[in-house]
Amino acid sequence: MIQSASQNIYLNVPSSEVGFLMTLAKKRGWKIETQADLIRKYIDSRPENVELSDEEIMEEVRAVRYSK
Repeated sequence: MIQSASQNIYLNVPSSEVGFLMTLAKKRGWKIETQADLIRKYIDSRPENVELSDEEIMEEVRAVRYSK
């Protein structure tokens, strides 16, 4: 039995073709995630209570912004 690994790909599809692509994916058993789905999954996986003060956050922002 041949097993294949999944591979992530990103497509820019015309809006008029999205329905067709979704139908095809469903028939083939593929999983489709939109950019919004991926962003939501990332946000949901982040910690809710980060123990940093506003001052510590601003120090990091300034370090990144002004260190060149």
